[in-house]
Amino acid sequence: MRARGALTACARGFAVSWLALVSITLSVLTILSISFITLGIGVFTTPPLIRAVRAHANHRRLLAAAWSGVRIQLPYRPLPDDRRSGVTGQVELCTFLLKDPATWRDLLWLQVDMTAGYAIALLAFVFMPYGLEGFVLAAGVWQPIVDAGGTYWYAFLPIDSLGTALLAVPVGVGFIALGSVLSPVLLRGHFLLARSFLDPTPHMALEQRVRRLTETRHDAVDTSAAELRRIERDLHDGAQARLVAMGMSLGTVEALIEKDPAKARELLAAARTNSAEALAELRDLVRGIHPPVLAERGLGDAVRALALRMAVPVEVDVDLTGRPDEPVESAAYFAVSEVLTNAAKHAGASRMWLDIHHQDGMLRITVTDDGRGGAEITPDGGLSGVERRLGTFDGVLAVSSPPGGPTMVTMEIPCALSAHGAAR
Repeated sequence: MRARGALTACARGFAVSWLALVSITLSVLTILSISFITLGIGVFTTPPLIRAVRAHANHRRLLAAAWSGVRIQLPYRPLPDDRRSGVTGQVELCTFLLKDPATWRDLLWLQVDMTAGYAIALLAFVFMPYGLEGFVLAAGVWQPIVDAGGTYWYAFLPIDSLGTALLAVPVGVGFIALGSVLSPVLLRGHFLLARSFLDPTPHMALEQRVRRLTETRHDAVDTSAAELRRIERDLHDGAQARLVAMGMSLGTVEALIEKDPAKARELLAAARTNSAEALAELRDLVRGIHPPVLAERGLGDAVRALALRMAVPVEVDVDLTGRPDEPVESAAYFAVSEVLTNAAKHAGASRMWLDIHHQDGMLRITVTDDGRGGAEITPDGGLSGVERRLGTFDGVLAVSSPPGGPTMVTMEIPCALSAHGAAR
């Protein structure tokens, strides 16, 4: 298994080393384009080249995560939505991209990638092929080489006879052994070097954090206002209307209790029914604001109770050693409720699976269904509302839903669990 990993790292080092050619090309073209801005040409050529540089950097980020487990965050500022069209809009876009510090860090990374990055990636490749050369020399290739030019140096070993050629075998074994150890390390070192330039700086990370908090604050305010409007509408159309009707019925009962006792009893029965329905609606409304089982038993039991009320069977697996803070717990519950409801309504699923666990400071929730697939996050869709709800707590939502299914919705919220009140 280790030998296979070393061979894989060797091949990947060779593949990554060739990407230095892309870095050289993009670096030269982008620098020339920026220098031509004063001539007017660069205004039109610089934005697409910067996009190409970012695509190249993003490809390296993907390789770093997939091949060495090195995660490199995106540092780019979001493009403005209100860009104008025409030449004016092109100038604004070019100016915006050049003002983004991440653009210049990408350009600096290109210089490093074509030099030190290339050397490290090449070193991750060369040890094992160089070790195989010792076997090739001992197999007889040494003879024509020596006949053509005298002594041939294999590393520190001069090859000028069969005896010295045979000594190349243990030297080659040493290089192969060295490569099996160093190739994965060097490949990871290449990606760590890239991360030092492509990862956001602390200042850029703080800027992203402030921007995200600003966005989620607006979303939280909008969500709260919408929730208040929903409560007011439910009260006005439901419980309030029934209570008003009950009050009118009781007023009529007072007028009829002596003249028409039978009719009065009928109205009292109707008032009793209205009061029971109003109470039920108030309970449902309160449950919609904060379910009692969530407050009393925690997230695990609350989602189990929620699953039992679903029209589609839901298999629930909860592994929590404590309880999150109440706001996080409430957000997670309603996010699960929204996702399960959407799946039951629109996915055409026959079964759903819900998994909740806490790991590495993250509350991770996965909802999977065997429906038709094709789910996506749209601006006015239910999943968009879930994303905004989670964003208030720096949470994220990801959807995998190929046509034909299955659909997997993954939610992550950074939080800590309390030491007491485990919700298993």
